[in-house]
Amino acid sequence: MGERTREERVTFQHAFSFPGVEEQAPGTYVVEIVEEAIDTLSFVAYRRVSTTIVLPSPQFGYASKQVVAIEPYDLAAAQERDAEASMQQATAAKAGR
Repeated sequence: MGERTREERVTFQHAFSFPGVEEQAPGTYVVEIVEEAIDTLSFVAYRRVSTTIVLPSPQFGYASKQVVAIEPYDLAAAQERDAEASMQQATAAKAGR
């Protein structure tokens, strides 16, 4: 079976966290998605094997990095929370005019 790896950059405007991972500072992070081909089909298709995010080391900060396995739905939920926080912030700023 063939594998392919996709690398995405995800930006958080607010602090975020995942289950089992300490709160992280806002910023842009690298997410790596590994998928493998499903050979038993008559068309090309892939299934996700793993999703990881590169985070700064808790001990050494950005001088050292750690790769942490995450669930795709946890990443999506964190992105939703970040977007909601940005919308609330924008709404509050508009109301304060």
